[in-house]
Amino acid sequence: MINGQILKQAVISGANNISRRKNSINDLNIFPVPDGDTGTNMSMTVMSAAKALEEYDGTSAGEAAGIVASAMLRGARGNSGVITSLIFRGFAQGLKDMEEVNGKNLAAALGIGVDAAYKAVMKPTEGTILTVARMAYEAGVEAAKEDSSTVFVWQAICDKANEALAITPELLPVLKKAGVVDAGGKGLCVIFEGMLSVIKDGVMVEYDDSAEVTVDTFDSAAAEFDEDINFTYCTEFIVGRNPEEETDPQLLRDYLETIGDCVVVVSDEEIIKVHVHTEQPGNALTKGLEFGQLLTTKVENMKEQHKNVKKSKKVEKETFTPAEPVDDIGFVAVAAGEGLKELFKDLGCTNVVSGGQSMNPSTDDIYEAVMATPAKNVIVLPNNKNIVLAAEQTVPMVTDRNVVIVPTRTIPQGMTAMLNFDPEISAESNAQLMMDSAQNVGTGLVTFAARSSEFGGKKIKEGDIIALENGKLTITEKSAVKALIKLAKNMVNRDTSFITLIYGEEVSEEDANKAYEELRDKFGSRTDISLVKGDQPVYYFILSVE
Repeated sequence: MINGQILKQAVISGANNISRRKNSINDLNIFPVPDGDTGTNMSMTVMSAAKALEEYDGTSAGEAAGIVASAMLRGARGNSGVITSLIFRGFAQGLKDMEEVNGKNLAAALGIGVDAAYKAVMKPTEGTILTVARMAYEAGVEAAKEDSSTVFVWQAICDKANEALAITPELLPVLKKAGVVDAGGKGLCVIFEGMLSVIKDGVMVEYDDSAEVTVDTFDSAAAEFDEDINFTYCTEFIVGRNPEEETDPQLLRDYLETIGDCVVVVSDEEIIKVHVHTEQPGNALTKGLEFGQLLTTKVENMKEQHKNVKKSKKVEKETFTPAEPVDDIGFVAVAAGEGLKELFKDLGCTNVVSGGQSMNPSTDDIYEAVMATPAKNVIVLPNNKNIVLAAEQTVPMVTDRNVVIVPTRTIPQGMTAMLNFDPEISAESNAQLMMDSAQNVGTGLVTFAARSSEFGGKKIKEGDIIALENGKLTITEKSAVKALIKLAKNMVNRDTSFITLIYGEEVSEEDANKAYEELRDKFGSRTDISLVKGDQPVYYFILSVE
């Protein structure tokens, strides 16, 4: 039997375990796009429960489980985090009012959570965290028939969870093709194993503060790749190409990869733009001179920067002030980048939550924005497929106003939804109208490959420019502008009326205008084309086509 204190220690141990191993779980991302944040999302979700338990000194397992469920619900980030929170909410429901619990009680409670998780997902997919949780629960029930002790049952749950994880590639072809297991399933196994350490051996997995994840983690998507500083100098330079030099810039990339990492080499007919982390910045610059003249150079000591950041940098989380619901209707959107946030406010959103790809806000972040919206009906636009579930969890949390989720999956969908709002009809009718409109817009994204891989029969190197059409990777290029133009050619047809080009924080105004002019030259005679400074991270360009 275990009581509230043992359950407390077990959950904290599980949180510590995934916090220590989050990066290896992030690396299980099957796509080359920079969205490998499953480990981070799950770690932040479970760590919210660990922090909430710190002051708990009671002995009731039911009370401890209730604290865990409440904290995880509010701290849930991303689909994997929400599903994890639902699994642990089952513990709160199944163990309610119990002082001590045995293995049979734990297995039954896990089953309640698994059922809730399956119901929360519109189209449950086997070969994911859901499969791992379900098979673990089923094994726990069977084990309890033989021996209902907590150690025996939880050991059986952990063993079966790992067995289920091993077969996820057989159930989900994309995992098998990528040669990885499901990241969410792996995260759940790691949490369960951390709990087992306490339940079986009375040993808590130690907390590693160097692996801590906080909201600061999401300050920059690119920072994920600089977290482990293997080389001291971040070296960037632009080479004005020598017209008489015909050597392929790929040779420059090949050389730089022998002296460093995080290599990015982007070129066109006139320049070569280079980024590399190395111990030999002088050698990198000398090699660049073989291709032409150095136009700009920048060398920064990342280790010193990192020290300074740890000493002084404090990222202030946005705060929302609660407001009474006096207006008829209001809007909350999720977006990353000052330009995009201002755009959604201009479209009528009262509050905009910072978040997006690789920067998923928690359920509580969205809840606070809803409660700060002075309206009786609040429409929420998640604008990312990995944020929809977290947004949906706010609905039962709010009791003094009606919350309606319009499940927009991209920024262009959110923009189109807002433009089609009709003040003459109800919030529910608007939700349907807005989503119907959103589904008619095409979304193009231009970003970088976060890792080398082979996808769709194409070999992709880390740092390559890639383009996605409605979520499907279709183009690899050396230049973001070239990738954008190719993407537009694929997406624009004779029925296209509007094109909106949104450029990110890594794109200069000059490059943005160049891309805009090329779009006007090719499609301006028959479409209305707009250029927006979005300042978004991760994506060089977001293309809206409707």
